[in-house]
Amino acid sequence: MGIHIGVDLGGTNVRVAIVQPDGEVEQMMQEATEAERGSEYTINKMIEMIETISEGQTIEGIGIGAPGPLDPEKGVILSPPNLPGWDNVPLTDQLQAHFDTEVKLNNDANAAALAEAQFGGGQGYKSVFYITVSTGVGGGFVLDGKVVNGAQGYAGEIGNMILNPHGYQYSNLNKGSLESYSSGTAIAERFFERFGQQGGAEDVFELVSQGNEKAQQIVDEAVEYLAMGIANITHIVNPDVFVIGGGVMSAGDLIWVPLRDRVEDYLYPGLVPTMNLKPAALSGEAGVIGASLLTKQ
Repeated sequence: MGIHIGVDLGGTNVRVAIVQPDGEVEQMMQEATEAERGSEYTINKMIEMIETISEGQTIEGIGIGAPGPLDPEKGVILSPPNLPGWDNVPLTDQLQAHFDTEVKLNNDANAAALAEAQFGGGQGYKSVFYITVSTGVGGGFVLDGKVVNGAQGYAGEIGNMILNPHGYQYSNLNKGSLESYSSGTAIAERFFERFGQQGGAEDVFELVSQGNEKAQQIVDEAVEYLAMGIANITHIVNPDVFVIGGGVMSAGDLIWVPLRDRVEDYLYPGLVPTMNLKPAALSGEAGVIGASLLTKQ
C-alpha cells in the first residue's frame, strides 16, 4: 500500500509530510517558499522535498493546500497576494507529470477545515465550519466529510464579508470586511493608530491582561465583528459546530469568553442553546493533514 503526501504551500514556508490514514504525521520537512524567485523555482523545490521524504515508496496521492484565489477543479493557482507573481500556475499538472499519481489542490483554509473535521475539533459532526483568525481571516465548510468548494472554488472566503460598509479597508478586500476588523493584522493596525507603536495582536492581548482600556477597546471591536460574522454564517448554513483556530484565538479566555457572549446576542433565540464553538485541535499540522486528505475526497 502506498503513502499519502500532504503539502502546505504558504507565503513563507513550504511543508511536506507523509500522513498516516489515522491523521498522524509520520514525517515532515519544511523549507522557505522563496515565492519571489518564481513559481518554477518553488515547484522544483517542492518536487525535491516530496522525492526526499517518500524515498522511493509508492505515492498514492499528493494533496496541496495553498493560498487563494485558486481553481480546485483545474488545479491552477490564480495570482494570490501571498504568492506574488504566481499568475495562472497549473500546479497539479506539473506535479502529476513528474510523479504520475493523483494530485489535488485546494485553498489552505479548506485543507485545514478538512483536517479539523476528520481528526480535530470537528470530529464526529456532520457539518463543520472552520475559521482561522490569524494574519487574515479564512474559512472552510465541510459537509458529510467533504469540502464545499462552491461553483468557482471561492466558498468559505469569509474574510471579505462586508460587516460595515463605511468601515476600515485592508488590502484588496471590501471596505468594512471581517478581515479588516478581526484579523491579527487589523488588531495590530488599530494598536499603531491608538498607541503610536508597532506591535502584534499578542502585544494588544498582553496589555488587555494588564487592564489597559485602549487595548480592551481594540479587542472588543475585533470580537464584535467576529461575532457578527459567525452569526451571519450560522443563519446561512447552520453548522453543527464552528472550529476556530489561528494565532489570535490563542489568547484564550481573553477572546473566547466575550466571543461566545457576543455571538449569542446576534442569533435567533432558538439557536442560542445549540451554538457550538470549539477551539481547533491540530494547530500547525492541520494544513498538511488536510492536504493529504484531498485525494481521498
